[in-house]
Amino acid sequence: MIRILTLLAGLVLLAACNTGPQDRTPASLGEFKLGHNVVVAQKARQGPISRDATPEEWESTIQNAVAARFGGFDGDQLYHFGISVEGFMLAPEGFIYNPRSMLVINVTVWDDAAGKKLNDEVHQITVVEDSTTTTFFKGSGRERTKQEQMDGLTANALDQLGDWLSEQHEQNGWFDKRPETPAAITPLAE
Repeated sequence: MIRILTLLAGLVLLAACNTGPQDRTPASLGEFKLGHNVVVAQKARQGPISRDATPEEWESTIQNAVAARFGGFDGDQLYHFGISVEGFMLAPEGFIYNPRSMLVINVTVWDDAAGKKLNDEVHQITVVEDSTTTTFFKGSGRERTKQEQMDGLTANALDQLGDWLSEQHEQNGWFDKRPETPAAITPLAE
């Protein structure tokens, strides 16, 4: 009986652990085409118990991931992302406890043709890293490199960004095809 209970407890724990980042790139974003992909991390606050990461490392990691994730949409209208890294904590190799890594970013989406922001207030995304059975017990600081942690956090943040963009597209018409503007009429020469 004890073996069965132990096995069931282990299966429940295994089911509760994520298997890693899942790419939830939206299938469609209407006429969306990625224009500028600006990421800043100069003012990012590092958690008190964290591996060090430079602003340049965060900027490069997130810019590359955004380009890979959202650069493939081939709509006819340009939209720009402004992303700021607000804070992070990259779990160090822990012996007494095993903290989870986290990332906080702010996102603004700009409509190129309209020359204005689509979201008046920044959209904040906060994510924690995925757990596997190994990282749950040992901590990600022992099992993952700093770059692997940053990549995983970025992937999770971009999943949430994709979900939010899809929601805005469906509910608020973001990225819908703009009505054609009539061509200017030129007077006939007299």
